[in-house]
Amino acid sequence: MLKVLVIIPAYNEESSVPYVIQDIRNHMPSADILVVNDGSRDRTAQVAMEAGAKVLTLPFNVGIGGGMQTGYMYAKKHGYDVAVQMDADGQHAAADLPRLLSKVRDCDLVIGSRFLEKTSYKSSVMRKVGITFFSRLVSLVTRQRFTDTTSGFRAAGAKVIDLYAEYYPMDYPEVESIVYLTRKHCRLMEVKAEMRARETGKSSITPLKSAYYMVKVTLSVLMSAVRYREGKA
Repeated sequence: MLKVLVIIPAYNEESSVPYVIQDIRNHMPSADILVVNDGSRDRTAQVAMEAGAKVLTLPFNVGIGGGMQTGYMYAKKHGYDVAVQMDADGQHAAADLPRLLSKVRDCDLVIGSRFLEKTSYKSSVMRKVGITFFSRLVSLVTRQRFTDTTSGFRAAGAKVIDLYAEYYPMDYPEVESIVYLTRKHCRLMEVKAEMRARETGKSSITPLKSAYYMVKVTLSVLMSAVRYREGKA
């Protein structure tokens, strides 16, 4: 049996994180759950511990990239075979965990995609434009078709755990982290995954941050492509 760790980076998610933990318990009772409390100012750490998760508390907010790298460092140190990344806001459905894990022996990273097949997910027009743009950009750069490069629902095998423990992009890292793995000759695939609407809390994504994200990540992906072609990966 695979030794599985579910990593949940969390910032001020006291309202939702207990339900995320219970959802995982219901569908994957054998998995260990690690909440990386990213400098929260509320009771995220306390409610996560009360719900039965392991908790690592960072002294200040480092962002999603720093939180995820901390989780992968923990997974590497403790010898996990698979590390699954899930959001703390309850948008990812733990019912999809078996589908992701069923494919993790066939590749190095499995990405839960909202668009590979028809799902119930509904997005705003602007969000859909951004997701489509990045998926096409990454598909062009990596020469592999991706439909949902911004998905944060992923299952990583041992090779990726080692790589992400050493390096993980810092700001809005989902897109960059895919390009990084292709540079390291990892095998990636997508599987269908549902995504629910956020029921509690507030997204940190604002129009200004979205614009910054589009520019920064696009430049990073293009620079990575150049380095890949020059053999500097």
